[in-house]
Amino acid sequence: MHHDLAQQTALVTGATAGIGRATALALAARGADILVHGRNEQRAADTLQRITALGANARFEPADLSDPAQVTALAEQVDILVNNAGIFHFARTADTTPDTFDAHIAINLRAPYLLVQALAPGMTERGYGAIVNVSSGAANTPGLGSGIYGATKAALESLTRLWAAEYGPAGVRVNAVAAGPTRTEGTAAYGDAFESAGQAVALQRLADPEEIAGAIAFMASADASYVNGATLSAMGGQPALG
Repeated sequence: MHHDLAQQTALVTGATAGIGRATALALAARGADILVHGRNEQRAADTLQRITALGANARFEPADLSDPAQVTALAEQVDILVNNAGIFHFARTADTTPDTFDAHIAINLRAPYLLVQALAPGMTERGYGAIVNVSSGAANTPGLGSGIYGATKAALESLTRLWAAEYGPAGVRVNAVAAGPTRTEGTAAYGDAFESAGQAVALQRLADPEEIAGAIAFMASADASYVNGATLSAMGGQPALG
């Protein structure tokens, strides 16, 4: 892998497991230094070790993304921001509690908003930067039990287009990657029910985190230098109606 991201620093939220960890490693493999956000020190230590083995620098930045003060405290000069961290607690509308609703808004939507608000102005001053928001097929496809989760992802895609127009003229690209059903530590808790989700896409399998991370790294790199305001579908394809 060529080091096209050398001398750049990336902040990846939720980088101690799953898609976030795979993204941190993919960006490190391309030469970027990584700010690893998470809350689990043991998993963070493993991620840091993997990154340094690739020859990149890395630092753990713990924060609770439900706390606005801790979110803004994460903000420092970076060239790449990957808003990956998110939660998904599935329940039908009648069974969604106010606390579940508020947690999805705080972590999936408010935290990315605050980070862009804090970091994009510095990027515009320097004349370059890349922001990648991790979305989901739930943003556009209704799923029973995924209403508030899908709503936060739909809002994030809307903000992606807004931010692309707002910051694009200054050289800051803002895009999203819509991840399909992916095998991670978090989704493993759903067992066979989630495994069956892989059969609903054209590839008829779940994604590995590295496959989503590759799409994110592409959007963050100069390979996507004329891509702005787009949502890249990494969802395994839509099957044909039989």
